[in-house]
Amino acid sequence: MRRVTFDLDILRTFVTGMELGSFAKAAERLGRSTSAVSAQLKKLEEQAATPIFRRAGRGLALTEAGETMLGFARRLIELNDEAASAIRDVELEGWVRLGLQEDFGEAVLPEVLGRFARAHPKVRIEARIGRSHELAERVLSGNLDIALAWHDGTTLPYSRHIADVQARWIGPAKPMVAGHNGEALPLVVFEAPCLLRTVATETLDRAGLAWRMAFSSPSLGGIWAAVAAGLGLTIRTDIGLPASVRALAPGALGLPALPKMALHLHQRDAELDPVAARLADILLQSAFEALPESAETKGNLKAVA
Repeated sequence: MRRVTFDLDILRTFVTGMELGSFAKAAERLGRSTSAVSAQLKKLEEQAATPIFRRAGRGLALTEAGETMLGFARRLIELNDEAASAIRDVELEGWVRLGLQEDFGEAVLPEVLGRFARAHPKVRIEARIGRSHELAERVLSGNLDIALAWHDGTTLPYSRHIADVQARWIGPAKPMVAGHNGEALPLVVFEAPCLLRTVATETLDRAGLAWRMAFSSPSLGGIWAAVAAGLGLTIRTDIGLPASVRALAPGALGLPALPKMALHLHQRDAELDPVAARLADILLQSAFEALPESAETKGNLKAVA
């Protein structure tokens, strides 16, 4: 059987187009013409010897082979970029302090630490999982170099809007909470102050719906346990949901619609040093992969300022 060597430039175009939801946008991002991108995609299907795309209305969707190709393409590009970075920054040393919102702790942090450590074994990372206000304050005070967090209104001099992610009502995997039927809706929330706690109560107040605090926890693990046990509902995004809970469909139980949450990358300095810049690059790549398809990304998520 003839071996096929896929072209990494073509794979990068393929992945970029799928992530942006448009190959016209991918052409603009990569500095190519749309005709050049079309030629690359045609060549990719020729190399794969099977259809990668299928018609879906006016647009394109992936075939089963295309979905498989997308997964491998991401891995190949990631490995290529790690190799290039490791060779280019072989002497990269130092110390960097990273902050992450709890939602990204399990969904993103292991991937970020693993990729960075493989490429830059001489760099020491200090990671902190925390809430939005805490992470913003630590960046402001110089105790964190970079942090990925929901925007809680805190003004930071060096902060970039990365994406808007839909907040969702979260209930147990096995439905145990009935419609409120005029009764106060039981809420499972973080201890105050908490951005999503405030969003939940203010949304219910505006809708004229009664609520009560059924359970309060200082940790996300406690929130998940209480929701899974049927003590009440909480609100989060689709990021990092454990199997014991589920996001409710819009309008379920007569619940009001929730807003989108703005995801920001906070930086201590306007210009990151090489160590922090490389970590921020990997962080944004991993965060992009963890975001739900409905998330609206802002600009080049993978580019570090």
